[in-house]
Amino acid sequence: MNVLVINCGSSSLKYQLINSDTEDVLAKGLCERIGIEGSRLVYQPKGGEKEFTESPMPTHKEAIKMVLDALVNEKTGVIKSLKEVNAVGHRIVHGGEKFASSAVITEEMLNAVEECNDLAPLHNPANLIGIRACQELMPDVPMVGVFDTAFHQTMPEKAYMYGLPYEYYEKYKVRRYGFHGTSHNFVSKETAKFLGLDINNSKIIVCHLGNGASITAVLNGKSIDTSMGLTPLEGLVMGTRSGDIDPAILEFLSKKENMDIDDLMNMLNKKSGVYGLSGISSDFRDLENAAEEGNEAAIRARAVFNYRAAKYIGSYVAALNGVDAIAFTAGLGENDSLVRRDIIAYLGYLGITLDDEANKARGKKTLLSTPDSKVKVVLLPTDEELAICRETVALI
Repeated sequence: MNVLVINCGSSSLKYQLINSDTEDVLAKGLCERIGIEGSRLVYQPKGGEKEFTESPMPTHKEAIKMVLDALVNEKTGVIKSLKEVNAVGHRIVHGGEKFASSAVITEEMLNAVEECNDLAPLHNPANLIGIRACQELMPDVPMVGVFDTAFHQTMPEKAYMYGLPYEYYEKYKVRRYGFHGTSHNFVSKETAKFLGLDINNSKIIVCHLGNGASITAVLNGKSIDTSMGLTPLEGLVMGTRSGDIDPAILEFLSKKENMDIDDLMNMLNKKSGVYGLSGISSDFRDLENAAEEGNEAAIRARAVFNYRAAKYIGSYVAALNGVDAIAFTAGLGENDSLVRRDIIAYLGYLGITLDDEANKARGKKTLLSTPDSKVKVVLLPTDEELAICRETVALI
């Protein structure tokens, strides 16, 4: 069964065509700058070189049409016709409380997703545009929506409620939802498999660390708490996002800097995090290079990031009443050995000892802790596209 996985952003589209029987990626790529001058398709067939095609993409419909044309291209296409695409799996960022699991896409389901647009105004509308475009171009192909928030719907009330007047939950569903759920679900299960743990009798903390970052406590295969909240702004210090702050800071800055709510939200989402702390970059590779040259701002930004991550891990050890394994994943978690080392350095009280040689690994499944470590630490690459593929096959 061939599953096309689609992940639509506001001006981009990532895709993979996966043979679900072998889990081989037949082709992958992305469309960049949709609706913007200079848009292009990046396409890479299995075993082949990347191809770049510059062409106007006014909307996601043109982008998806270019993807489908590339897949059936006579020279480098990987299928002969679109009839060989058996299903499409779509990433949807926010499902609110309406979706506790993936769902087959129907008109009723799309209407329910649209009602969640206020909770993810930058992401959900783009996800819906991508779905509509695929429906128009492949009207007879079954499709599934896989939600970033669904995995976290198992959180207990005590974990997802805010200390706000309860009426705001009743009226607007203001609560913690969490994100990166597809990644946390995939990595927690793969960690248990890798370590020989029974997922139904396990305590795992997953650290999805990238430009966007979140940490999740997974008890017996289910999310019981996670660092992101109503939106992806809460929790860890991130690339450009502030993470947790004292809410009164907003009033203080509003008066001091004459900032309105749009200014403040733009600052919190796009000018804060390690970028704001360092004044250099939101890319940890740039910060690492600057830190090695003795740049104090870069050193400070990395230290703040690592400390906040360690604090969240510690709080989730308490929430789980213990921990069997800690997994690092996503761009930073998989590739930055210094970040992993410095975070784990805070957790010596758990009896963790890191294998310095093993910790040099990048992007491949690796046991990072020593044999005598009381808690196992692993590097476990995430694969959200494969996870979406599996969810799609299970439903179709």
